[in-house]
Amino acid sequence: MEAWGRAIGSAAAAPLFLALDGPLGAGKSVLARSIARGVGVTGPVPSPTYTLVQIYEPREGRRLIHMDLYRLDHADDVLELGWDDIVADPDALVVVEWAARAGPHLPRDRWSVALGPVEGAPSLRHVEWHSVGRPPALPAPAGTDPAVP
Repeated sequence: MEAWGRAIGSAAAAPLFLALDGPLGAGKSVLARSIARGVGVTGPVPSPTYTLVQIYEPREGRRLIHMDLYRLDHADDVLELGWDDIVADPDALVVVEWAARAGPHLPRDRWSVALGPVEGAPSLRHVEWHSVGRPPALPAPAGTDPAVP
């Protein structure tokens, strides 16, 4: 998970929107932190559970916007977070935990990533990802067939 996140952060082209979903403890924050490391963020990368939005600009023309929608009650609540500007940012890699809570406001072009624990193997995670619309290419996790996510 960490290697894949670093690969995404270092190789993916902006604009990129990653919609992360899965139960508590599934690895959404781990993946988001690893993407931040790949983008070049060197300081702390706390989960934005309470702040809802964290923006990192580790270098000119490269921005990571990390969001956590867990605490939202309604899909329209994302609009109060500057959602339209965030989704339209041409220089941003946008990583959203609990993205399904944005409902109809999710962008047309995105990667949907579902994470979950593997029963009987607490240190392993099940990962499913697929493109929606025409997002930029995404590196495949190590040991997988990139043609079959």
